[in-house]
Amino acid sequence: MNSTVSMTHPPSTPVGAVAGWRGLVTDWSSDREAFHVSWGKAMMWIFLLSDTFVFSCFLIGYMTVRVSTTVPWPNPSQVFALNVGGADVPLLLIAIMTFVLISSSGTMAMAVNCASRRDRINAAALMIATATLGETFVGMQAFEWSKLILHEGVLPWGNPMGAAQFGSAFFMITGFHGLHVTVGVIYLLTVATRLLRGRYEQTGNYQIVEIAGLYWHFVDLVWVFIFALFYLW
Repeated sequence: MNSTVSMTHPPSTPVGAVAGWRGLVTDWSSDREAFHVSWGKAMMWIFLLSDTFVFSCFLIGYMTVRVSTTVPWPNPSQVFALNVGGADVPLLLIAIMTFVLISSSGTMAMAVNCASRRDRINAAALMIATATLGETFVGMQAFEWSKLILHEGVLPWGNPMGAAQFGSAFFMITGFHGLHVTVGVIYLLTVATRLLRGRYEQTGNYQIVEIAGLYWHFVDLVWVFIFALFYLW
C-alpha cells in the first residue's frame, strides 16, 4: 500500500517548483501587479535605470577626456554654426533640434492624458505627432553629421579643428542617443497603430501609452544633458 501511495502522490517539492514557475509566467503574461506597480511599468523603470548608467558613463568619459587633453578642444559655437544669408549663426540647428524634441514631450504628455480618458483616437494621433517630431529630430541630426563629415572633415578617428577625441566622443554619444530616438519612433508608431485598431479596447487597459511615455520622456531628458555638456560647454 505504501508503494501505491508513493506512486500516486509524487514528491511535493518538484510540483511546487513547477507551480511556482507557472505562476510567475501567468502573472507576467496577465500584467499582474507587483508592489502596486504593473510588470510592464516596472520593467520599463528597470530598463531606464540601466540606460541611465550607460549614458552617465558616456558623459563622464567625455568630460574626463575633455579636461585631460592637452590639445585645444574645438569651440562648439564655431563647429556647429549654420550659415544663413552668408553669416554663421552659432548653434542654430542645435537650438531647432532641441525645440523639436522638447515639443515632442508635450505631445506625448497629451497622448498619455487622452489614453487615461480612453480616448484612443486622439491618443493615437498625438503619438503619431510625437513620432513625427522625433523623426524630424533624427533627420536634422543626420544633416548635422553629414555637414561635419563632408564639409568639416570631422571623423571618429580624427579632427582637423583640434583634439582628435572630439570626433569619437561626438559620434558615439549623439549616435547612441539618436538610436534611442529611432527605436522610440518605431515603438510609438507600433502602439499608435494598435490603438487605432482597437487592440486595447477589450481589456480597457491603456497603460502601454504611459509606459511608452516614460521611455520618450527619458530620451528627451538625456538630450538636455547632452545639449548642456556637449554644445554649451
